[in-house]
Amino acid sequence: MRVDLFDFELPEELIALRPARPRDSARLLHVAAGGGFEDLTVRDAPGLLRAGDVLVFNDTRVIPAALKAIRPSRDPQGPVVRVSLNLIERLGADRWRALGKPGKRLKEGDGLFFDDGLFATIEAKSDEGELTLRFDRGGAALDEAIAKIGAPPLPPYIAGKRAPDEEDRADYQTIYAAKDGAVAAPTAGLHFTDELMDAFDDMGVERTHVTLHVGAGTFLPVKADDTAAHVMHSEWREISQATADAVNRAKAEERRVIAIGTTALRSLESAAGEDGRLRAESGGTDIFITPGYRFRIVDGLWTNFHLPRSTLFMLVSAFAGLDRMQAAYAHAIEHGYRFYSYGDASLLWRAE
Repeated sequence: MRVDLFDFELPEELIALRPARPRDSARLLHVAAGGGFEDLTVRDAPGLLRAGDVLVFNDTRVIPAALKAIRPSRDPQGPVVRVSLNLIERLGADRWRALGKPGKRLKEGDGLFFDDGLFATIEAKSDEGELTLRFDRGGAALDEAIAKIGAPPLPPYIAGKRAPDEEDRADYQTIYAAKDGAVAAPTAGLHFTDELMDAFDDMGVERTHVTLHVGAGTFLPVKADDTAAHVMHSEWREISQATADAVNRAKAEERRVIAIGTTALRSLESAAGEDGRLRAESGGTDIFITPGYRFRIVDGLWTNFHLPRSTLFMLVSAFAGLDRMQAAYAHAIEHGYRFYSYGDASLLWRAE
């Protein structure tokens, strides 16, 4: 499909630079199946669910993947180069793939000095400018160093306007995050509070988890002119036997399965068989969902408002219908909803 079908104009003032406080005070656009749009708040969510629904959350934990380093001058009399790095994929115990600025001043073989005595060598640099870093320590020792000196890896549309701070360490993490590995947050989950979870439990809504370690490529606009030419980044995900059993039991009993976020949806659909049963499995997935895709597992999707021309807007258009989502986004823009990672939420139902 033509990528320009998924383009739209968004006023810059609607890009959220901070989350709603408290989290569940964010707005919620209910895109009712076959009906109109309901302007609600996240606290209204229990009224949209029913006993027996299964909510599937992504329990990945964001690591503090934004790092600062110094590259010594190649000229003994010259100034050092201050480098900003974002880790994007772990390649081994002591190796990471990363993006770095200023990219043109970084070369293979350069040494990078970080706070707290951490050191890395640029082992390789791709044609696209991605760096392969080899650190002077690995495993848990490297994890501890990154946790100590790193900052939350805010998306470029936030980081370009302000620096990460201590508030982001909590704000850019879901309350149920459990497994380290993401370099971007599963942002749909940022709206949930303990009080909201208790309300779901009290009404008989079931909760379960998958793990997908979100990569930096998830939120990038598609640069190709046609979706067929776009290559998705692979991300590691895991579906436990307990989660597979819970989902398969719900499907057999004709209860709804609702993915909290596109990462949860992609995890589920990537492990779905032709028979509509969910497999317990782990490994990489590069599933790319565009209109025409046949959904096998997910009935409802809770998600934020996404970038134009992004794979995520293509996914929601595949799920609820392109015309429907274009209308929903026009409604959201007209009514001042806040967009992107720290923005408001929507609840969508699968188009039949």
